[in-house]
Amino acid sequence: MDQAIETLAEFHLVDQVDGAENLRSLCHGGPWWRTVHPHLAAARMASAESRLRRRLFELNTRRDSLTALASVYTARPQERAGAAETVEVVDALRDVISLIEQASAECEHEMITCQPGGGRPTEELEQAVARDTALLDRGVRMRTLYQHPARRHAPTQAYVERVVSAGAEVRTLTDLLGRMIVFDRRIAFLPHHQRRGGAVVLRSPAAVAFLCGAFDRAWDLAVPFGAPEHAPVAVDDLRQVILRLLSQGLKDEVIARRLGISLRTCRKHIADLFQELDAESRFQAGYLAATRDLLRDTPAS
Repeated sequence: MDQAIETLAEFHLVDQVDGAENLRSLCHGGPWWRTVHPHLAAARMASAESRLRRRLFELNTRRDSLTALASVYTARPQERAGAAETVEVVDALRDVISLIEQASAECEHEMITCQPGGGRPTEELEQAVARDTALLDRGVRMRTLYQHPARRHAPTQAYVERVVSAGAEVRTLTDLLGRMIVFDRRIAFLPHHQRRGGAVVLRSPAAVAFLCGAFDRAWDLAVPFGAPEHAPVAVDDLRQVILRLLSQGLKDEVIARRLGISLRTCRKHIADLFQELDAESRFQAGYLAATRDLLRDTPAS
C-alpha cells in the first residue's frame, strides 16, 4: 500500500489532505490522501518542468561565464601574480615595522640602506641598533649611506660607532637618491609619498635591481664616515653641489632640504661662495662658477 501511494505521489496523482481535514485524518492514525485528476497532475508536472528548465538555463549561463573567466585566468598567470606580489602599499607604521623586522630576520647575505637628511631620530637609531647588530652577528653584510651633515649628529655618530665595530660599513655623500632599505637585493622598502610612516614594498626583481645599481654607484662616490681627514673633502663636495643647485635657480630652502642641512648652514655656505667668487647675485655666482669650470660633475640623485 505504501509503495502504491509513493508511486502515485511521484506522478502527482494523489496529495495529502491538509488544514482542518488533516486534523481529522491524524485522529485516525495517519495522513489521509486524496486523488488528483490526471489533467491537474499533468499541469503540476509541467510547472515543475518549467522551473527545472529555468534553473538549467541559469546554471548553463553561469558555467559559460566561468569558462570565459578561466581562459583569462590561465592565459596570463604571471601578470596576475606580478600585480599581487611585486608592489605592496602599506599605510600603517606598525605594519611597516613588522614587515621590516620579518625581512631582517630572513636576510641571509646583504642589507643596504640609504638615509638622506641629517641625523636620524634617537629613538629610531636605538631600535635599529638591535636589529642591525643581530644581522651582522649572522654574517650579513651591511652598508649604509648618509648625507654629510649626519657626521655632526651625536646620536648618529654613536650608532655608527657601534655598528661599524660590529662589522658594518657606513659612508656619506652630499646628495642621495632617496630613502630606502633593501634586503638580499630581493625586497626593498621605500617611503610612502603621502602617508607619514607608510611605505611601498617592492619585490619586483627588475625594480629592486635598478635601486641596488643606483646605490652601488653612489657608494663608490661616497666618503667613509667618521674619518677626520675626509672632512675637508666632504665640505668641498657640499659646496660643489650647492653651486650646481644655485646655477639651477633653486631657492635656499629647497637646497637646504635636499642636502639635509639647516637653512642657516646652507646660507652660510652660499655667503662663503659669493665671497670666494666675488659675486653679488645668484646669477653672477652661477656665471662665474661656469666660466671658471667650477661646476664639475658631482654625485646626485
